[in-house]
Amino acid sequence: MSEDAPFPDGNSSQMASPSYRLAALDQDFLLGDSMRGVRFMLEYAKAEEALRKWGVLSTIVVFGSARVRPDGPGEEPGWYAAARDFGRLASERGGALLNGAAGRRNVIATGGGPGVMEAANRGASDIGAPSIGFNITLPHEQAPNPYSTPELTFRFHYFAMRKMHLAMRASGLVIFPGGFGTLDEFFELLTLRQTHKSPPIPIALFDEAYWRKVINFDALVEHGMIAPADLDLFGFADTPEDLWRVLEAKGLHAVE
Repeated sequence: MSEDAPFPDGNSSQMASPSYRLAALDQDFLLGDSMRGVRFMLEYAKAEEALRKWGVLSTIVVFGSARVRPDGPGEEPGWYAAARDFGRLASERGGALLNGAAGRRNVIATGGGPGVMEAANRGASDIGAPSIGFNITLPHEQAPNPYSTPELTFRFHYFAMRKMHLAMRASGLVIFPGGFGTLDEFFELLTLRQTHKSPPIPIALFDEAYWRKVINFDALVEHGMIAPADLDLFGFADTPEDLWRVLEAKGLHAVE
């Protein structure tokens, strides 16, 4: 075809073909099997960019049941109130309010949903501190609670990438009573500590009576499934203040 010749009539099929779409704008392509690795990378990069922009250097991750309510049934121990108080206390003492060249430390991070997660985010919000919500897309949609910082409220498709972001900046873990999801997160991170695949992150379990009833830790030792020293990887607490003491005793670096 000469330089001056026009495109032939009838190229609409070529223009409409999916192969002609720009790759970055082709949703069918981006959501296909071959691009799973790229989608994984995007979920990492999007949250990472926002966290760096806010100067978040470290977090205190709070796990716990999404079913806990401020005045709900089974709330005799006051789990919601305690999680809210801890979110406030940790944000005050940990360095989340600092906004300068040194960056923010020990910023409250949760799974972003209701219950204990909402309470911890709410405690940070009570004093104007930022907090993070790492939400996950579920068949029954989980909406973000209204207390995580909007610019730090994320949504993930992949549980693995969500877990990675929950773990990678964690300077401390606080585990409130919960069910399968809480146990999953707790044991996964506990395994990383036990196998030295993570830094020595302090771990505190809230409401000792609940956890000793739900999990017979001593039986694991008795049957040789874990070493006695593995029980030193975490501690118990029954008040928000005690949670803070356990974290500090096990190595949490706080900014007073």
